[in-house]
Amino acid sequence: MIEVRPGGRRRIDRVLSPDYASGIEHRDLGGVRELRDEAAQEETDLSYLRRVLHARIDIVHAEQRRRRDGGSASVVEQLVQILSDGAMGPAAGSGRHQTTEPSRAEAHRRHVEALVSDVDLSDVTSLSAAKLDRALAAYTAEEDSVSTRRREVQEVVDRLNAEIARRYREGAASVDALLARERDQP
Repeated sequence: MIEVRPGGRRRIDRVLSPDYASGIEHRDLGGVRELRDEAAQEETDLSYLRRVLHARIDIVHAEQRRRRDGGSASVVEQLVQILSDGAMGPAAGSGRHQTTEPSRAEAHRRHVEALVSDVDLSDVTSLSAAKLDRALAAYTAEEDSVSTRRREVQEVVDRLNAEIARRYREGAASVDALLARERDQP
C-alpha cells in the first residue's frame, strides 16, 4: 500500500502534504509551474505503476480463465493479446495524456515484484490456484491503493492548473511572456 508520510521526503509525501499548494495565489507563476510539474511527474509515475499492476492482473486473470475454460494455449502464447486487450478496452478512470516519462520505472517494477515474492509470472502455468488467487488479491489491493493516491495527486495538479489558468484569464500572466521565456531558454 502506498502510504503518505507527513513530513516525509519522498515526492508523494510532498505533493500530498496539506500545505503543498497553500498560498499558491501569492507565489510567482514560475513557482506555481514548478509545483505543478513536480505533482505531474508524481502522477506520471503513479500511472506507470498502475499500468504495470494492470498487466500483472490481466496475466493472472488470463491464466485463471484458461484453467476454468480448459484452454490449451499457454498464457505466454497469448501474452500479446492479453496485454493489448486491456490497452484497447474502453477508458476507465481519469487517465490523461502524460507529457513526461516515468522517473522511477525500475523501482516500480521491483515494487510490484516484491508484492508477491514467491509468485513468478514468467511460468504462470506452474502456479497453484491458491498462489494465483493470492497474487491477484495482492495486485488488486495495490492497484486500488495506487489509484486512490493517483486521484489525490490529480486533484493537486488540477488545483495548480486552475491557478495558472486563472492568472491568464485575469491578465496576471501573459502568453506572450511565456512564449518569450520559452524562446530564450536553451
